[in-house]
Amino acid sequence: MYKAFFNLTRNPFDLTPDPAFLFATKRHNEALATLYYGVRQHKGFVVVTGEVGTGKTLLLRCLLKLLKQSNDITYAYLFNGRLSPAEFLQYILADFGLPSSGKTKTDLLLDLSQFVVQRGAKRLTTVVILDEAHHLSSEILEEVRLLTNLETAEEKLLQVVLVGQPELDEKLDSVGLRQLKQRIALRARLGPLYEEETKGYIERRLQIAGRGSAATALFSDEAITAVYRYSRGFPRLINTICENALISAYARQMKSVTPEIIQDVAEEFRLDKIHQAGAESVFGDDGRANQRTPKVESDLYSVLQKLVASDSNVDAPVPVQSEHA
Repeated sequence: MYKAFFNLTRNPFDLTPDPAFLFATKRHNEALATLYYGVRQHKGFVVVTGEVGTGKTLLLRCLLKLLKQSNDITYAYLFNGRLSPAEFLQYILADFGLPSSGKTKTDLLLDLSQFVVQRGAKRLTTVVILDEAHHLSSEILEEVRLLTNLETAEEKLLQVVLVGQPELDEKLDSVGLRQLKQRIALRARLGPLYEEETKGYIERRLQIAGRGSAATALFSDEAITAVYRYSRGFPRLINTICENALISAYARQMKSVTPEIIQDVAEEFRLDKIHQAGAESVFGDDGRANQRTPKVESDLYSVLQKLVASDSNVDAPVPVQSEHA
């Protein structure tokens, strides 16, 4: 609706997790390196957690796109954790292309084990990716742990990626899952963007959407400060605010977004209430954002894409500052 008015070729703030829009912060690069390295080096369990709207699913889409380019990797991707253990196994087998209907749990486990072992004998990589993993029951997590007993003397045959909200960390800290926690090889955590990163995030999305060097003129610095204040740096909220701000500016036939427009959008979505409730965790006593000096990194995803395209068996870069079990 507003694309022609603002000289855009695509929607810059779509909520769909498109890897083309990945904004490379240090934390996102570390998380992507952790995921890819863990899978490539057969580390077994890899865990990434982060609050709602920090870009976990987008990061997974980047990982999946990389894995699809590697002809020695196959994966099952589960995004619905509210299943029984038998349903969970059926879903995983079906995603691997194996027959699963009408089989007992014992048969499902046997078929999956044979599949993983056979692929391991051929030096092929098998991955189970569990999104929204904080919803997984303790019973399913225990089934996953038992599956990782499939290993050789050198490496794990099944790679498991768990991605979820901070509640996943709490679940893994429980006494009943201490055996699983001890098997986690790599961990990473995503957080919200800093204010300067928020500015870079908005400008990058506008540039990708066709705005080019004129991206800085569409949102004033004051407007971006307001976006950060109401979004608290969460990418999903940034997208929601900016999308609606562009619609509002278009309706008013304004060529740039003002702080007043951002405030109106925030009030409409009741983000002013969220901002007030969470102000203490974002702002100090003097009202300025508490943040370390941000540094936008090079785009690791683009680097990995080129490496994978040239050699599907290329070693992944070692993740920096990841949390090891």
